[in-house]
Amino acid sequence: MIRIGRSMTISGVALAIVLLAAPSALAQSADMTFFVTSNGPGKGADLGGLEGADAQCQKLAQAAGAGTKTWRAYLSTQAADGKPAINAKDRIGKGPWQNAKGTVIAKDVAELHGATNNLTKQTALSEKGEVINGAGDQPNRHDILTGSQPDGTAFAGPDDRTCKNWTSSTQGAAMVGHFDRRGLRDDEPSKSWNSSHPSRGPDGGCSQADLKTTGGDGLLYCFAAN
Repeated sequence: MIRIGRSMTISGVALAIVLLAAPSALAQSADMTFFVTSNGPGKGADLGGLEGADAQCQKLAQAAGAGTKTWRAYLSTQAADGKPAINAKDRIGKGPWQNAKGTVIAKDVAELHGATNNLTKQTALSEKGEVINGAGDQPNRHDILTGSQPDGTAFAGPDDRTCKNWTSSTQGAAMVGHFDRRGLRDDEPSKSWNSSHPSRGPDGGCSQADLKTTGGDGLLYCFAAN
């Protein structure tokens, strides 16, 4: 080791730099109010309902140093068993929302669902502040579970778009969005962050394997609701 002065080594200098940088990184994460989950629960679209999905957001936020906020998954549910539909846009607070690097993706609900939101592959970061694989990457993980229409509302009618309100890992379908705003075609659905296409696959449409088939991994959008 190279000694600096009488007691400091080069490795000691490196450690000091890391320790000085750490508080800044933690402070930035604490200000985070939006992220894409770095991983899902692992049971396909069976998230344990909205409660389980919110818990996944809260757990990952806690690990990233932002657990003091109330986190909600951006998910809609459909009317079923006498219970009304729930709209994703009504669950996430008022905004503004920023990622782990401090970049604002939308100032409010209207901007989030409008043409001027700042949600792209470079801004839709994980809770760790990392870019997630999108179209063209291996593996592609750009399908994000939402169960929502472009305006953030739930689907009406008999067609399942929420994998039985996020309780099925076999039969059903889940509407997904593309966080990287890219798809197989140059059209609006392919570029939609929250409503691109339903899931599908040989297991019935809602398994982890099925989600991976179309470029997903059971990932979620998480927003701080307070």
